[in-house]
Amino acid sequence: MPNIKIFSGSSHQDLSQKIADRLGLELGKVVTKKFSNQETCVEIGESVRGEDVYIVQSGCGEINDNLMELLIMINACKIASASRVTAVIPCFPYARQDKKRQGSANRMWSRAPISAKLVANMLSVAGADHIITMDLHASQIQGFFDIPVDNLYAEPAVLKWIKENIAEWKNCTIVSPDAGGAKRVTSIADRLNVDFALIHKERKKANEVDRMVLVGDVKDRVAILVDDMADTCGTICHAADKLVSAGATKVYAILTHGIFSGPAISRINNACFEAVVVTNTIPQEDKMKHCSKIQVIDISMILAEAIRRTHNGESVSYLFSHVPL
Repeated sequence: MPNIKIFSGSSHQDLSQKIADRLGLELGKVVTKKFSNQETCVEIGESVRGEDVYIVQSGCGEINDNLMELLIMINACKIASASRVTAVIPCFPYARQDKKRQGSANRMWSRAPISAKLVANMLSVAGADHIITMDLHASQIQGFFDIPVDNLYAEPAVLKWIKENIAEWKNCTIVSPDAGGAKRVTSIADRLNVDFALIHKERKKANEVDRMVLVGDVKDRVAILVDDMADTCGTICHAADKLVSAGATKVYAILTHGIFSGPAISRINNACFEAVVVTNTIPQEDKMKHCSKIQVIDISMILAEAIRRTHNGESVSYLFSHVPL
């Protein structure tokens, strides 16, 4: 693959290395550091003139620092005459702030920001020509950009994991922990030819669920909760309890982005999950040391294939269901 360079930010160098290995490339030389006043400094260590540049940086860890580092790396490559700069962002930062929030009486909070749009503007102004991301929290975020955005799905990897690791998968129900994920679970259920269900949840405030209602049947079946992300894990743990009380024999959770902040790990340890499966869009090594239920699916092949197809001018949408794993 001539005229291509892949650089890694500091948020997830292990994933960047796996992507480069799958493409048969070496990661480009880049030095990132902070001055004593905590300003971020980035130095690109090799020529990118006329090159097709891909910068891998996930929205995790110190999110604000990593986002700023990504913006600086994009700009550094752009002003160094790179022919195209693509930001590969496995977990898009601020994706949950995609609309104005509502007040207690269904009134809009007119002063609430739409931060995902701000991040989109910042990436474009920095010089990004193309964005590759995975399982956006809301698909409409693609419309915040005036540049091409490829929103990849972890679904092929999820289907493969289910078939290889759940012996009773033909007698399972795919469950969405909220109404917003209904489209995601119906797609997986259709491809497995099994039933689906969803849980309607009502929140008293952010990160705190008040009441849950199960719509569908899980009695004497394996229940597989599927969602795009889990943060404090209050929702999926309450959902697991609801499924067990409704007669589910086993409960699994499969999530694209395992953020696991605050009390998440202790909640998972105390919950009735057989396993909580996440992709490696976010590093999980430290979390796995404290929770034996967490298992990781490697999605570096999907991202590597997206980079290869983008570089060669091929369709990336083919990856949604046909990526070789």
